[in-house]
Formats: sequence, C-alpha cells, structure tokens
Amino acid sequence: MARQRLVDRLPVVHQLRQSVGLQRGMLVAGLVIVGLFLLTALLAPWIAPYSYSQLTGPDGNFGAQQPPSAEHLLGTTVGGYDVLSRVIWGAQTALMVVIVALVLSVFLGILLGLISGYLGGWIDRTLVVVADAIYAFPTLLLAIVVAIAISGGQSGLWPGVLAAAASITVVFIPQYFRVVRAEVVRVKSEAFVESAKVIGASTPRIMFRHVLRNSTRTLPLIVTLNASEAISTLAALGFLGFGIQPTAAAEWGYDLNKSISDVAAGIWWTSIPPGMAIVLTVLGVTLIGESLNDLADPRLRARRRAGTTKTPADAVAAEQPASREFMGEVE
Repeated sequence: MARQRLVDRLPVVHQLRQSVGLQRGMLVAGLVIVGLFLLTALLAPWIAPYSYSQLTGPDGNFGAQQPPSAEHLLGTTVGGYDVLSRVIWGAQTALMVVIVALVLSVFLGILLGLISGYLGGWIDRTLVVVADAIYAFPTLLLAIVVAIAISGGQSGLWPGVLAAAASITVVFIPQYFRVVRAEVVRVKSEAFVESAKVIGASTPRIMFRHVLRNSTRTLPLIVTLNASEAISTLAALGFLGFGIQPTAAAEWGYDLNKSISDVAAGIWWTSIPPGMAIVLTVLGVTLIGESLNDLADPRLRARRRAGTTKTPADAVAAEQPASREFMGEVE
C-alpha cells in the first residue's frame, strides 16, 4: 500500500490512472512524443550520423541540396549540412533553451508573485503595473527585442541559449506572477496562516513554509503548456534570424528559414524534417498539458465519468477538485 501511494505521487502517474478513453489516449500519445524528443536530445552525440556543423566526410564534401541517399538519409541542406544530423542536434538545443527558460521564469515568477501577494501595499501595485505592461507587449516582438539587446541577434551556443532563454523568460514571468499572486492573496487569509502568525512565526517562514506550498498547485499545468510555447518562440527567433549561428549549434527555426527557397524548386527534404520536428514536439507537449488541464477540472472529470457506473462515493469524488491529501494542502 505504501509503495502504491509513493507511485501515485510521481508526476503524471496519478493523472494517467485517472484518465480513460480519448483523454488517456491523448495523454499517452503526448508522453510518447515527448519521451522520443527527450531521448533524441539526450542521445544526440551517439545517434546523429554527423556533427551539426560537419560539411565533409570520408569521400570529401557532402555537397549542397543532395537528395536522400544511403549516406544522407534525409539529404543535405543548401549550406551542405546533413539534414538528419541537424534535426537530431536541434532537439538538444531546444531542450537546453526550454529548461533554462522555464527554470528562470518559474523561479522569478513565483518569487515576485509571493512577495507581491503577501506583502501588498506599494510593492504589490508596482509589480502588478510592471507585469501588466510586459504582458501587453506582443510575445514574439518582446522576445526579439530582448534577444537583440542581449546578444545582438546571433551568437555562440551558450550565449545564444541564454539569450533565447532570457527572451522567453521575460515573456513567461508575468504569467506565473499573476497565478501565484492570486493564489497567495486567497491563501494568506486562511485560518492556518492566521494561526502561524499567532504562535509567532516569522514572515519569511509563513511565506515560504505555509503560503507558498498552497499557492503553486496549478503551476505544473502552466509549465507544461509554456514548454510548447517556448519551443515555438525559439523556432520563431531562429526563423527570423535572431537565433544561434549554424556553426555553434543546430536550430530548427534557422534550418527552416534557409529552406524557403528550396520549396519553390521542389526540394522538399530540407524543409519537411525540421518543420515536422517543431510540429510534433509542440503537439506532444500540448497534448500532455491539455490532458492534465482536463483532469484538474472537476466538471470535465464528472462529464468523463457520466457514462460509467458510479457508486455514491464515486459521485462525490467526481465533484471534488482533487484529493487534498494528494495535493499536500496544509490544514
């Protein structure tokens, strides 16, 4: 029993057991696609036929726009790079940017939302105005401005990754700030917070020990959905020419941009692979996020169970947002 409870606490496992039918199919499909993306990114040095910047092989130069063959399963690009290798290495670049961007945006967004919602006053008003001002800007335009300000448009691998991640972070921080602030404003009036104040707990202890724990339960859903948006934003930056230099790292958006002229000439192999990589990765992450969002909504869970035989206990459980013990809520 204890082992089963431990397994249920693992990410997505509890939601996977809750889901049925089409909802489970969407979640499983998303997990499979994201799993393949992660394996490709982590194993890129071993499974890629060539390096992302390699132009020559044992027989000399690869040649530009070569059709698919035994040596190049997906052909070569207009710059003479192996398409398959660029697609595989591009997964690694996308994973690095997504991880850095989400870690920075989640940390800063939660911290600012916690401070703003709990302390209130002029700090709250100032942070809300700044967040709303940032949120009002078009996402891609703001990312382009930040990328240019940080790296001047293009740079090496880690400077480029940090520049792309920073531009995405600026876009995401207001989202986490709004969600956490709204939850903190609600939670700080609960009885257990007042009890902590009465027994003399310090403000930092109340904020980080009691309030924060009960204000971040919806963030995993937002993180999942934002991961797909981060991949799209990175591809857009590379497509517009504000990404990473091709000799420093592989980037799907950059490769897609260089294949525009090939499409009109009937050269399909330079555009379809990076385009499909973007579409499938975003689709997989989105399927997971949407499935988790549906499972977190008690109305959708009740609708999903409407066609099944239910006991009175099941009917009550269908109307509850989630198990309080599972969510770790402090009484």
